[in-house]
This record gives sequence, structure tokens and C-alpha cells, in this order.
Amino acid sequence: MIRYVYADQLSVHPKLQASMLKDRALQFHKRLKWEVSVDANGFERDQYDSLNPLYVIWETPEGLHGGSMRFLPSTGATMVNDFFSHLTGKVIADQRVWETTRFCVSPSAQDGGRIAALLMLAGAQLGVGFGLSHAIGVFDARMIRIYRKLGWLPEVLGTDGHGREAISAGLWEFRPDLLSGLASKAGVSTDVSEHWFARAFGQDKVAFAA
Repeated sequence: MIRYVYADQLSVHPKLQASMLKDRALQFHKRLKWEVSVDANGFERDQYDSLNPLYVIWETPEGLHGGSMRFLPSTGATMVNDFFSHLTGKVIADQRVWETTRFCVSPSAQDGGRIAALLMLAGAQLGVGFGLSHAIGVFDARMIRIYRKLGWLPEVLGTDGHGREAISAGLWEFRPDLLSGLASKAGVSTDVSEHWFARAFGQDKVAFAA
């Protein structure tokens, strides 16, 4: 199931928190060789985890992390503004634009493609439900194939590098009409997606989204 959890709520779900941070270390430090910090517990954290971001997490039946992504309003500190403004050409600070980072699928996941689709659906549900206009994020070339397959490509704002080494900044538009297609790719109904969202934020948010 999808769980929407703010950072200050994660301690209520210790297994979920620990497995997410360990999976992030495996993906970003061990596999992708990013220069990220991993602590003695094997957890990958950065300064943006201390800003009470909202995590969108696919939780397995065992209560463990299957995949996740992280959201922060662009009106506060964000990775794209702090480190990648050369890709956007300007500072992005808009209350209706939230940054998405740390897109991670667990290395132990049996169906990583479906989990990626579920996370994208949940991110779209979040944006529509909160009345946001766009998500902004930085991604590498390998992700384009995933976005294209799901039918939700970003508007590319700028790119640095070439081929597999290229990184880009992009904007994803939040639109209610995207939800049914993403739900189909994720193998769930829009009713299920709305249920996950309403469980976290209340039925009034779903009514607003409709």
C-alpha cells in the first residue's frame, strides 16, 4: 500500500523508516556511486530529511520499504535551487510547485516497474489533491525510459552532460486526467489511489481533487 508520511511521523513506523533509509543507501551510494552520506546504521540521509519533508512510500505487507520518493515545497530550501539552478536558469520558488527527490525502488523488490508506477501515481495524486501545479526534480538519463513508459514525461528545463551521464531538471504538470492512465499502469483503480490519499489527509482533500 501507499503511505504518505511526514518526517516527524516516521518514528511511529520504525521498520519502514529503517528499511527506507537502508534501501536509499544501497541505491544511491552502493549502486549509483553518488557522493551521499551513510551513517553507522547504514542509513542514507541528507540535510533535506531534517526539513520535515513528505515521503510517499510503497509499504510491503511486511511493513517494509518497497519504494519511495520525497517532497518539499519549493518556497523553502530545495536541492534544485541549492545545487542545480544552472539547469533551471533561475530560482524556483512557488507555493504551487513542490520538489521531488530521492526516487528509490528497493533492490529487493520483486516488481520494480510496478512499484515505480505506483509511486508516480501517488505523487500525481498528491499534487492534484493539494492543488499544486507542478513537481520539479532533477533526474538522470536512465529515468526517461520510465517516465515515457508511464506516459508522464516532464518538461525539460535544462540538461548537463551527454548520453547516460546526462542529468536534467524538469517540471511535471499535475492534472486530474493523468490519474486514470497512471492507475492503469500501476495495476490499481483510482478509487484505491484516492483511498490511500484520504487515509492520510482526509476525505475533504479527495473531494477537492475531484
